[in-house]
Amino acid sequence: MYKNKKRPVIFNSLLIGALLAALCGQAQAVEPIKIGLLMSYSGTFAAPSEATTNGLKLAVEQSGGLLGGRPVEYVVVDDEANPGKAVQNMQRLVSGSNVDVVVGPVHSGVGMAAVKVARETGVPLIIPNAGFNAATGPLCAPNIFRTSFTSWQTAYPMGQVAVDKGYKNIVTLAWRYGFGTESVDGFKEGFEKAGGKLLQEIYLPFPDVEFQAQLTQIAALKPDAVFVFFAGGGAAKFVQDYAAAGLQGKIPLLGSGFLTEGTLAAQGKAAEGLLTTLHYAESLATEKNLEFRDAYRQRFNKEADVYAVQGYDTGLLLAQSLQAVGGNSRDRQAWIAAMEQTRVDSPRGEWGFSKAHNPVQNIYLREVQGGTNVVVGTATESLADPATGCKMN
Repeated sequence: MYKNKKRPVIFNSLLIGALLAALCGQAQAVEPIKIGLLMSYSGTFAAPSEATTNGLKLAVEQSGGLLGGRPVEYVVVDDEANPGKAVQNMQRLVSGSNVDVVVGPVHSGVGMAAVKVARETGVPLIIPNAGFNAATGPLCAPNIFRTSFTSWQTAYPMGQVAVDKGYKNIVTLAWRYGFGTESVDGFKEGFEKAGGKLLQEIYLPFPDVEFQAQLTQIAALKPDAVFVFFAGGGAAKFVQDYAAAGLQGKIPLLGSGFLTEGTLAAQGKAAEGLLTTLHYAESLATEKNLEFRDAYRQRFNKEADVYAVQGYDTGLLLAQSLQAVGGNSRDRQAWIAAMEQTRVDSPRGEWGFSKAHNPVQNIYLREVQGGTNVVVGTATESLADPATGCKMN
């Protein structure tokens, strides 16, 4: 009797042990999704890179820390905003760490090299900021996606806005480098299509911030308005210098949204009344944007910006697409197809991908009021980049 009573206990213990071992084996078999983060975590672009990463991680956390039922591992590489090291850094992630996907970069110069490696290796590349047109233009590929914008998208709509405001003769001013010239070209296309005329295109070397000669030239030309592309510290100084030269309030100043994105505190009253076009503004009074901004503030103790939104949307894209394929990142063809079909319910407004894998999205008209970019209208709804030169295989 004693032995018989013990036998079921021994049997159950063995059974439980076997089940636990099996469960542990299954848990060990669930490999993490490896996300390679290729961004500029030091130097000029450190703040946008941090915000992008924060937004991405917030979206993953809101998905329970899992993507397609798999845990997440981040492999971080600081690209130092150095295009010369970009191929090597991409290879560290793709060949060295065998990541499932690369998210990055912020810097367009690094982006050119990142796209090259992605095209050669087939690794999915999601670009959360770098806006150079070629990534979803002549260098497009099935495995390359962008969750941000092109330089054309953020500048083209301002052309129609300018004409609607009665500005028929405009001078443009920008840094002479890829994103600067592409932004001017985009504005010029929209402006001339709407019936406007460019008086003159003025450029200065990147990243020069001595604007006196150009401001004197603008004052002499007396245009109806000025369209510019500057960003960061250069944008802050230009707006201050523009006001100091006595041009504020006399010759309206227009720009793509980066003129006043993250720079308003430094620009102060000199920025009041500036009109810009961008795919996001902190003042968007939608439920999704308010919820996102509150969650971001609580998680990181700072305010979200456009870079945080782009990172967040990247996380949403990964969550939805990997859920659709049951976490199977090895079947790249199926995963890419799932990404192509994803509709992102974003703080900027819902958007999906064009055939070139660039967001089809609203571009908002923003006016600086009381130190804030306030949405005063939608410059263009559901704008798709023309993706000139893109030939998907």
